Amino acid sequence: MKRDLLMWDETLFRDPEVFEIDYVPEQFDYRETQMRELAFQIKPGLRGGRPLNTICRGLPGTGKTTSVRKLFTQIEEATRKLIPVYINCQIDNTKFAIFAQIYHKLSGHLPPTSGTSFKQIFDAICRILLKEEAVLLVALDDANYLLYENEINRVLYALLRAHESYPGTRIGVITIISDLSVDLSREVDPRVASVFRPTEIYFPPYSADEVRHILTERVLTGLYPGVLPDTMLDLVTEQTMKSGDLRVGLDLLKRAALNAEKDARRRIEEDDVCRAYQISKYLHLTFTLRTLKTEEKNLLRTIATMSVGGGEMNAGEVYKHAKQEAKLGYTRFHEIVKKLDAIRLINLDYREGRGRTRVITLRYEPQRVLELLD
Repeated sequence: MKRDLLMWDETLFRDPEVFEIDYVPEQFDYRETQMRELAFQIKPGLRGGRPLNTICRGLPGTGKTTSVRKLFTQIEEATRKLIPVYINCQIDNTKFAIFAQIYHKLSGHLPPTSGTSFKQIFDAICRILLKEEAVLLVALDDANYLLYENEINRVLYALLRAHESYPGTRIGVITIISDLSVDLSREVDPRVASVFRPTEIYFPPYSADEVRHILTERVLTGLYPGVLPDTMLDLVTEQTMKSGDLRVGLDLLKRAALNAEKDARRRIEEDDVCRAYQISKYLHLTFTLRTLKTEEKNLLRTIATMSVGGGEMNAGEVYKHAKQEAKLGYTRFHEIVKKLDAIRLINLDYREGRGRTRVITLRYEPQRVLELLD
């Protein structure tokens, strides 16, 4: 047996959890300014007041979610009078689903799946807060998933105007936005805007040096010594910067190590990284497709099929195909297109000509979208 080959029961991973997307690291660098600003926004809640509302804005993989989750952990360790609730809006993207998760956090169990109205859940949440004399802080991660069908206004209105129905109720909201083209302050209606009035905290992209340092810390914690040579770390850093998303780099490290492990090697080689990147670079696309309903997938399949060999498409032409292939009515077609734009799968733009024409462009290679949808 060669010394550089792994035994069947050996592994390259010291701690595989370190490379998971939702892992919150003990050491969290380069976001001290944003963490301080967030703590300032939250501070009134620690004193029994209403936390200030906040928008955390930045490209995917810039530390927004980790910053919020790290602060939420600190809050839970420090007090029971400020209750933080984290909501992933990719998964829970209706008013009922979001308030069901809030109720779950406050009561320890989910509401009954049938026969329970929104008003019953809302009333129960407010009663618990008043009884416990507690303040609620809700983080809506990927809040752009709430933009279609006006869900963002329904959710924010219920949260931020709860004190009108239940005097003494104190609720603050943190929204996390990864699409820089979305201006949430303009998306909400006047009734919500008058009580929302958020402070925006910007999370800039990490520099190449920062990415390399963050990846190095994860490698030291997650892999055994010598598994990732410096030259391979440089390559992973380069691929991460190309994608513009730190999460791609973390997924890339995990997949490259698994590739080496599969071949029973003790070190990661260039081919392991290159093969892993062909999967990791579609991380956002893969995660997002999993959240779509059947009719949304069918429309996206139609758009991807029409995009093969072409660029932007007239929305009217897409609708004609969708009407035949996906059996969609115009109103539902319009709603789904708005959602696909909000969650960064397509671009929806207007062209001036004879009137305003809506055009649709797929953000990813059509063939890859079609492969992942099948």
